[in-house]
Amino acid sequence: MDNAPADLAVIGGSGFYTFLDDPEEVVVETPYGRPSAPIAVGAVNGRRVAFLPRHGRGHEFPAHRVNYRANLWALRSLGVRQVLAPCAVGSLQARLGPGTLVVPDQLVDRTTARVQTYYEQGACHVAFADPYCARLRTSLLSGLDAVDGGTMVVIDGPRFSTRAESQWYAAQGWSLVNMTGHPEAVLARELALCYASVALVTDVDAGIDAEQAVSQADVFAVFAEHVDALRTDLRTVAGSVGTQGTCACSTALDGMDLPMDLP
Repeated sequence: MDNAPADLAVIGGSGFYTFLDDPEEVVVETPYGRPSAPIAVGAVNGRRVAFLPRHGRGHEFPAHRVNYRANLWALRSLGVRQVLAPCAVGSLQARLGPGTLVVPDQLVDRTTARVQTYYEQGACHVAFADPYCARLRTSLLSGLDAVDGGTMVVIDGPRFSTRAESQWYAAQGWSLVNMTGHPEAVLARELALCYASVALVTDVDAGIDAEQAVSQADVFAVFAEHVDALRTDLRTVAGSVGTQGTCACSTALDGMDLPMDLP
């Protein structure tokens, strides 16, 4: 296999534990511990791509226990500069039913106890007004049958929302609810990575459907029903994405005195 670095990575969410055919595996140690699993590296449409299952190979790490810092650091240390991040989400809008793909453009953090930065000293304030790389979002929208835009609110979990919480999120005009989108997105920005998410709606959240409540079994079942198609489409997207340099992500840290050296 070509020994060139993999500049693009896919981080798989719930139910999305494999992506590459016949990959090589790379065990990476980081200053923040080990990532969720060894990094798989292989070829996708002639391009070297890295893959990491966010929750581990057997979903051993729930959202609030994922080592997000190690995951992003490990990928960058292998040469990755762009990340596509599929995830499972609940819908906060009735028009976004199960099976819908959404490429969000905004994020709201409602987590409370997660380490969400690499910067533990000094004045390092990364710009995050637009959490997702516009160029990668365009690539996703070109290769997927997906809704363009929406705000994803991220909660700690592992429990699902109460009806009152869900109704409050929806009343703000937010579109999706998820447990893993933060701090992953901001950590990617702190490493000057291009990052974009594609969200697969697995359920209509409890406050939107008065007759139903979200269950883990239903979430996993809907994701399993759509994951093969999503994997196929993301392979097409991965092969068509350009290289970093034509967006602002790579210069996000310019002028900052970082408290550590980037890998």
